[in-house]
Amino acid sequence: MTAQGWSFRMTPIRKLLILLAALCLGVSIFRLATGLGTVTNLNDDWPWGLWIGFDVLTGVALAGGGYFTAIIVHVLHREKYLPIARAAMLTSLLGYLLVMAGLFLDIGQWFNFWRPFVSWGHTSVLFEVFWCVSCYTTVQVLEFGEILTEKVGKKWHNAFKTAMPFLLIIGIIFPTLHQSSLGGLYLVAVDKLYPLWWSTLIPYFFLISSFFVGPAMICVESTLAGNAYNHKVPVEVLRGLARIGGWFMILYLALKIFDLSNRNVWNLVFAGNLEGNLFLVEIILCVIVPIIIVFSGLSASRSGLFIYGLLVSGGVILNRMNVVFTGMSGHANASYFPSVWEWSVSIGLVSIGVLAYCFIVENFSILGHDEHHA
Repeated sequence: MTAQGWSFRMTPIRKLLILLAALCLGVSIFRLATGLGTVTNLNDDWPWGLWIGFDVLTGVALAGGGYFTAIIVHVLHREKYLPIARAAMLTSLLGYLLVMAGLFLDIGQWFNFWRPFVSWGHTSVLFEVFWCVSCYTTVQVLEFGEILTEKVGKKWHNAFKTAMPFLLIIGIIFPTLHQSSLGGLYLVAVDKLYPLWWSTLIPYFFLISSFFVGPAMICVESTLAGNAYNHKVPVEVLRGLARIGGWFMILYLALKIFDLSNRNVWNLVFAGNLEGNLFLVEIILCVIVPIIIVFSGLSASRSGLFIYGLLVSGGVILNRMNVVFTGMSGHANASYFPSVWEWSVSIGLVSIGVLAYCFIVENFSILGHDEHHA
């Protein structure tokens, strides 16, 4: 459909996404009106469920492609990666907006969401995460202003363009703070989080994984967008990004091996229980195999890069889910499994992100072309 220069093509998949998004909005309104207890399976032993584990902790990590690309393109001046800069920024912006939505829904008394802005908990890691995520999301919205004003409010375009260098610098600082702090939240869970995931290095693991998942998400997003919009990012661009991410994966793997040896918990890795097996999947399938892919001829093809992207992105999702759920289950006095309404909200938020991505790509200069084939 088109109206006043705006376009959005309706397809069966998009109709399904709109239905899922509408269900999400309906459940969200009901949750805000009635409380967490009516739509979630959360309890005093499981205060953080799917909305924090997936929508926030995982969402923040997967949205790391924006600041990773900003560092590569605008700080290190690797101009050959410019073709993916705007798409990565858009994916990151939408990711953080959805993170903020998920975080808002998980606040018990949501009408008190404003209190951290005026009640400063200087010693709280969660307070620092709140402020960094809020500020970084604001910075990303302002960065998008350069793209928005190319079509809407054109008189403001030069102002946004002039502000971009400053915004980019600020936009690089905040993520490096809250990505690590999200891991730091679990430092106090020394007697609760399973030893394979609890470590004094967990803030560094969270930070490094947010770096190397950036190129992986870019490979996945560029492949899907390329098929939908007939826009192919050069393989060498994606391969170069993947190899940069590969070095961070090697650093991550080396730190993991050092940490396991230093704490003498290798016996837990091969214990054959659920925790040990899932940890091995994380390391072997989602770190070691992708490293092999990116530093071999397998990364010379789009299919190889797509598989690498899926494995790494899936590995980061698995890691965050293991930290939030698997690693904490042994010390909980109650069980937890997300309700159908929790699933509907999380799936609906992803649907909203996909729909927003499609609309923006089809109406603004994101992929560097004018024709759209959704």
